[in-house]
Amino acid sequence: MPRTADKKPNLTSVTTINRDGSHYILHPADVRGFFTRYRRWFGLALLLIYVILPWIPINGHPAVFLDLANRRFHLFGMTFLAQDLWLGFFAVSGLGFLLFYLTSLFGRLWCGWACPYTVFLEHVFRRIERFIDGDAPQRRALEKAPWNGTKIRKRVLKHALFFLCATTIAHIFLAYFISLPRLYSYMRTSPLEHVQAFGVVAFLTVALYFCFSWFREQFCIILCPYGRIQSALTDDNTVVIGYDEKRGEPRGKAKDPSNGDCIDCQRCVKVCPTGIDIRNGLQMECIGCAACVDACNEIMEKLDRPKGLVRYDSMNGLGGNPTKFIRPRTIIYSLLMVIGAVAVTFSLSRVQDVNVSVLRMRGSTFYVDEAGVRNQFTMALTTKRNDDTTFQAQLVDAPSDLQTGGLSQPIVVKGQSSSKHPIIVVIPKETYQGPITVNLRVQAEPGASEVVLPLRLLGPSPESLQAPKLTPTP
Repeated sequence: MPRTADKKPNLTSVTTINRDGSHYILHPADVRGFFTRYRRWFGLALLLIYVILPWIPINGHPAVFLDLANRRFHLFGMTFLAQDLWLGFFAVSGLGFLLFYLTSLFGRLWCGWACPYTVFLEHVFRRIERFIDGDAPQRRALEKAPWNGTKIRKRVLKHALFFLCATTIAHIFLAYFISLPRLYSYMRTSPLEHVQAFGVVAFLTVALYFCFSWFREQFCIILCPYGRIQSALTDDNTVVIGYDEKRGEPRGKAKDPSNGDCIDCQRCVKVCPTGIDIRNGLQMECIGCAACVDACNEIMEKLDRPKGLVRYDSMNGLGGNPTKFIRPRTIIYSLLMVIGAVAVTFSLSRVQDVNVSVLRMRGSTFYVDEAGVRNQFTMALTTKRNDDTTFQAQLVDAPSDLQTGGLSQPIVVKGQSSSKHPIIVVIPKETYQGPITVNLRVQAEPGASEVVLPLRLLGPSPESLQAPKLTPTP
């Protein structure tokens, strides 16, 4: 089939791929309506959030700042260190589970409304294309037209704007990891001075430009695994976009009273961003964008017929049966979500703005000398605060005859930094009765943060310390 010929959607092959494997370029028609209007506003809100988050300061840092260089992660006023990465398990698994939960209820609503790929494609790049090349018939005509001055001018302008948008998106993405001031300083210097950052931006720019200028909906159909697993996450009670076959069939002219409400105008097909015919049933390519819903409702209004021939509904609802939102699947998911929320809340409550850890120094686990049995530790102090923090450490619940070193003076750690200090604990030989455990209490000022850590003091057997020394016989 020629690339410029109209292609009829079917259930045996993907519309966007020709028989020879080439890309069949879609030109979705623009549509107006309730869902399109609110989806566009929602998409613009998501774009605005993406752009302004690096600009919003909270506690001296951007609202979202993943500082990989210093292994610090600032999220809406909370600071996490590398040792807090175990919380990432809850974040990633929680978001993934929430996505699966929403899919079981509302199908691929995420794909059509909130997926970053869809938001950028539909609300940035396709809007630019429509502004320059015109509506769907004009874009198809331009594609078939020979290369002349007008076509070259439009192609150059469109792809220049595409590349500029891809570059902007890539730079904003990098700002989440290095901050805007540092990004601005990098942009004013040679790329060779910051090869890694420049390489990230260059790669993202090329990848985004390729995807949004040519690959487009094939990313959702071919690469994204989410569409392929939706069949395992949905059932007949999941709300999806569907065609009311009982009401619409048989298709035909509106003047014939024996026909259904569908007049086979193909409007739902022309507006589909993935090139399917929703009347063929639920398909993997459907991203739940509701463009076909608004398109069909527009036709129904002109024909003075009820809306909803194509609508958000479950397979049971389209078949005339009630939709059950409360079912074993959703009950189990809800219970798991409650358990996950409790686990996340408890985990976040354990995160403090200071961190203290104590490790035994390298070498022998203990030393014996004239002073007694000596244990040596390294205390690592970290503060997530912006201001300097004063740490005061002392042993508690310990024998009074213990001798300590490194705990007498307060330790000042600069804001957002770490410091290591030695701790030496000596047990006199005459009172040593074997390994004991004492507690190290570390208080951070200002504030009332307190950390208590156990220290295990090791040594030889008490008998070996009390054994008399043998004098060599001459």
